[in-house]
Amino acid sequence: MRRASRLAYFLVASAALAGVSAVQKVTRQGRYLYKADGSRFYIKGVAYQPQGTVNPDDPNNAFGEPDSFIDALANSTGCSRDLPFLQQLEVNTIRAYSVNSSLNHDDCMNALSQAGIYTIIDLSLPVNGSIDRDSPAWTTNLLDLYINTIDTFSKYDNVLAYNVGNEVITTANATAAAAFIKAAARDVKAYLSVPSSALVGYAAIDADDSWLVPFANYLSCDPSGSNDGDTALDLFGLNNYEWCGDSQPSVYNNKNGAFAGYNVAAYFSEYGNVQCPPRLWTEVGTLFSEPMTDIWSGGIAFSYFPAQSAAGQFGMVNISSDGTTVTTGDDFNRLKTQYGQTSPPNSPSASGSTTFPACPTQNSTFLASTTLPPTPNDAGCNCLNSAFACRFTPTVADPSSIIGVLINQACGDLGGAGGSCDAIAANGTSGVYGAVSFCDASTKLSYVMDAFYEATNSNAQSCDFAGNATVNSQAPSNSAAVASAISACLAAVPSTFTPSAPASTSGGAAATGSSGSGSGSGNADSGALAFDAPAVVGVLVSAVFSVLGGLLVLA
Repeated sequence: MRRASRLAYFLVASAALAGVSAVQKVTRQGRYLYKADGSRFYIKGVAYQPQGTVNPDDPNNAFGEPDSFIDALANSTGCSRDLPFLQQLEVNTIRAYSVNSSLNHDDCMNALSQAGIYTIIDLSLPVNGSIDRDSPAWTTNLLDLYINTIDTFSKYDNVLAYNVGNEVITTANATAAAAFIKAAARDVKAYLSVPSSALVGYAAIDADDSWLVPFANYLSCDPSGSNDGDTALDLFGLNNYEWCGDSQPSVYNNKNGAFAGYNVAAYFSEYGNVQCPPRLWTEVGTLFSEPMTDIWSGGIAFSYFPAQSAAGQFGMVNISSDGTTVTTGDDFNRLKTQYGQTSPPNSPSASGSTTFPACPTQNSTFLASTTLPPTPNDAGCNCLNSAFACRFTPTVADPSSIIGVLINQACGDLGGAGGSCDAIAANGTSGVYGAVSFCDASTKLSYVMDAFYEATNSNAQSCDFAGNATVNSQAPSNSAAVASAISACLAAVPSTFTPSAPASTSGGAAATGSSGSGSGSGNADSGALAFDAPAVVGVLVSAVFSVLGGLLVLA
């Protein structure tokens, strides 16, 4: 193993000195993926994410919500240990569910590149790092988090795609969140047009086709009717566990039919059912041959590392307690055999045209509007924070732990004073987004606190909230001037634009995931903002905001 490790790093160093790109660029043309030499590219992959601390109280029926994560791509020792085994599997792609943009990933990413292995990087993080399915929003702290990760990984030649979410929507009732996912794809795609050519993807839970199919079509549609694809995904992932034991190809008939005419590339972002042991992986032969290859571009087997779920124990290897030794299991050996036998067709040939159809209409099982949330704007939120006469100044180390309660209280107080919290609300069904809905949760809270303070004639007691609010001595001197300053801040904010890299991480409630260890291989609803509906006067409670609700589910 030491020899393999040294060889990998020798190859990395040699390529760096020679200035040689280790992997070919992969692009989407139409509904398929192609390498630079024109050959078709299939994702032959494995999930590569250690499972961290899981919330035992999570109601998710398969994987508990992770409380933290382990960034495997920042562990150079672990990567050199695992690389020979990834090569034995003959994978060309690994999927990482959570990464820490503040860490160095050079060793691992370069070693993977030299081995011909691409990466699919999920941009979301557990707890406070993704779109919340219950209170969806697309906000500055999330966009900044995503951009920081993109900036960290943009220098590597083997980033195949960035996922803007994983199983954010799990039921038809939550499909209003699709508007926020599509807005995230739009803004990430716009940002990537500057530093990177990586694809933009999303990984969906397999569910009832009555809402899954329109949701998939919604993510790849063009709401403007101009067929430009600016808001469309490049890569749709389906976490599919239909094949159980030694099933027959007919098990995929319904999904094949549902996606037969899909307009962008699609793949199985997870597969490998553990409920009919042993896992034979015979679905590999079906997935990588016709007619599946006419519809799908491969898949990601779950999971390299052990992962416990309510459905059973996943995992292909075990790592020794000192982290130095890999012991392969039967799952690994059987997948190795199946992957070694794949020979998918190199057809059709590359075609550069893609049609982006009209978006599906809203109905009882699909609730998302084609009017998308605005692009989050750090400058606008910073401007507002300077203008507020009363601001949120938390007295606790973790502001996200109190923001939900305080927003409930402040909105209730503001409603009682004749005001409304509509400005911070966002509704993906009606397509109505408040003027401050794109800001991080602490800015939204400051907005409501300030509105209540102004509504009560700048009464000092109205800017207290148990010591968590303070009068801003630098704000304009009177209510009219404050209102004018806030209006000026909002008037300067465009609806959509190409984002730029954040000057710094924004928002008191934002979490970077820079500490702790755990798994991105689960769903992470933050629950950081809890609402008491009767207390929130004038707010579109069903889809108001998100402190970042995380969503990394595997089902």
